[in-house]
Parts: sequence; C-alpha cells; structure tokens
Amino acid sequence: MSSYKGLDPEQRQRNAAAVKKAMLDRFRAASENPDAAKRRAARAAVNEARLVRIAKREAANMVRKAELAEQAARAAALALQAEREAEKAEALIATERAERAALLEAEQKAARDIRYAARKAAKKERRRGY
Repeated sequence: MSSYKGLDPEQRQRNAAAVKKAMLDRFRAASENPDAAKRRAARAAVNEARLVRIAKREAANMVRKAELAEQAARAAALALQAEREAEKAEALIATERAERAALLEAEQKAARDIRYAARKAAKKERRRGY
C-alpha cells in the first residue's frame, strides 16, 4: 500500500487564497446586485413603518394612561366628597340623637319631679291629717 501524500504547504496556501478570493468575489457580486439593494430598501422601509407604528402605539398608551390617571383622580375626589358628606350626615344624626336623648332625659326628669312632688304633698297631707 502506498501512503497518502498530501499537498505541500504552498499548494494549500494557494488553495485557501483562491477560496477566500472566490468568497470575496461572490460577496461583492451579491452586494452590488440591484435586487439586493431593492430588498434592503424595502426592509428599511418596513423597519421605518414598524418604528412609526410603535411610536403611535406608545403615544396612544401614554394618552390612555393619562386618561386613566385623570379618571382615578376624579374618582378619588368624588370618594372624598362622598366621605365628607357621609361624615356630615353622621354628625347631624349624632347631634339629633343627642338632642332627642337630652329632651327625653328632661321629660323623664320632669315626670320624676312631678311624682316626687306628689309623694311629698301626699306625705305632708297624711301628717296633717286633712
């Protein structure tokens, strides 16, 4: 059997250089192709359109967030106003209850005083003997 005799180093370098030159020529030809330029331009246009859509979407989101914040502020103001009105109503009810309690207490005291005076008068009358 004969042994494999590879290429000498100079031949390998020449082959590698030729392959590199062929790849470079193919790349240059592809970059100078007018169809490739059209595809790049179309891709750039699509990218620009995408960026415009993204910017519009972000602007719409900002507007929506601002509207939601405004609605939340209005709701908070209405809740605060409702809470204040409820507190006023509770204070009014508490005042009315206190007035009714004081009036009832005064009526009960007056009735008690009348009964007390009647008992005293009856006791006095019994002692006199009339």
